[in-house]
Amino acid sequence: MRPQTDPQPATTHPYDYYYRAGMPLRPPPRRAVASDLWYEPRRAMLSPWMPVFREPRETPRTRLMADHLWQGDEPMDEVVAAFRRLGTAGGRRMLNRALAHGIDSVDDPPAELVNLFASVDNPPDWYDPDLWEYGRRLWVNVSTAGKMAMGVQDFMGTFVGAEVASAVGETGRFVRDPYRRNLETSVWFGSVTEPGALERRSPILHDTVRVRLMHAQVRAMLRRRWGAEHFALHGNPISNATTMGAAVTFGLTPICFDHVHGRRCSTAQLDAVMHYWAYIAHCFGVADELIPRSAAEGMEMVDYMVATAGVAPERTAAMAGAATRVFADRSLPGRARIAATAPMVGALAFYSSEPLVRTLLADTPLRDVPVRPWMDATAVATTVAVRLRALDDRLPGARRRMTRRTAGSDPFWERNIKVAKFLAARVGIHGTPFDHHDVSADSTARCPL
Repeated sequence: MRPQTDPQPATTHPYDYYYRAGMPLRPPPRRAVASDLWYEPRRAMLSPWMPVFREPRETPRTRLMADHLWQGDEPMDEVVAAFRRLGTAGGRRMLNRALAHGIDSVDDPPAELVNLFASVDNPPDWYDPDLWEYGRRLWVNVSTAGKMAMGVQDFMGTFVGAEVASAVGETGRFVRDPYRRNLETSVWFGSVTEPGALERRSPILHDTVRVRLMHAQVRAMLRRRWGAEHFALHGNPISNATTMGAAVTFGLTPICFDHVHGRRCSTAQLDAVMHYWAYIAHCFGVADELIPRSAAEGMEMVDYMVATAGVAPERTAAMAGAATRVFADRSLPGRARIAATAPMVGALAFYSSEPLVRTLLADTPLRDVPVRPWMDATAVATTVAVRLRALDDRLPGARRRMTRRTAGSDPFWERNIKVAKFLAARVGIHGTPFDHHDVSADSTARCPL
């Protein structure tokens, strides 16, 4: 049970509280308006199942999404506040002990930690482990092209979307510590595709709770650093709605991409994949009232969240500039290196859109790289690859091949993890303790770049 706190404590903004059932819904923050920048990715992904307009349709579910842009992850936000009181190092030890041995093994735990583990220890009534496993296998079984679509669109949301780019840019991790950040992301994504990944005693669930703690620590730091004016315009950084928006797009993009390119899926399959990611969202601290129970509900949320992702903030230029610094050389060999990026930039444009790529690269040496021929080539190659997988689904032994492909974690993410580990090891980074932000919630304002 969540503590029934005053829904509107003494804060700097009248919408700075956690939603309770029956409350009137808050309007979206002023920055959450539809942008044409995100129209083509939405239309390409969702149009087989729902009409897609430049202004997303308002539904009860999208209104709830808009409301939850104002709030974070209540149980974990309270844990971060408790850890600041008690000392973060001691709080981390209590968290780790509770994850490994149960909350009853912790001496004198704070009430906030007990409340958190009431949710961690008890899956919601709607959770079906067999359906979760079926959804996991379907998600792992999508084509490599479908997984690339998800990865590229997540990348664009991280670098170009207003809320996420602002938060990630402010922490400075893509500029100062990209290898650790990439390793953590790859390891978590790969791990959560393993069978039983989110069972209570699984170390993968434990890491998921640690990532959830990191998000809350960053949220606390950003709230203090940015102040009331930013909150009034943008809502809560790393909001509950944005976390849910990430889960629905991660979950549905790959299988929808396959469907659009010739590998059809059923409503039951879409619902199973949504269930897989719905429970991941629960473990990440999304409020239960926000979690979709079907793919149709999830698609409404995708449509709203992508449409209102916003335009690139000033942090986009800094992050993109850091990532493309190697291309700053204007000599003949330097220009040749820039030209050689055209196939990659064209592929990015195919999987997202040309306007998004141009926005991302506007202040970099890659801003004039031609993309159209490579977009077209990627489209042809991708369609052929997906349709070959569709043919494989119809040949004898398809079920056996799917079982073999999905018996463990996703091979696509296993390859990503190997690359991320290799790159991280070159700069002396080994392992993923997910503790990078233990001091963030206590940090004072400074320039992270």
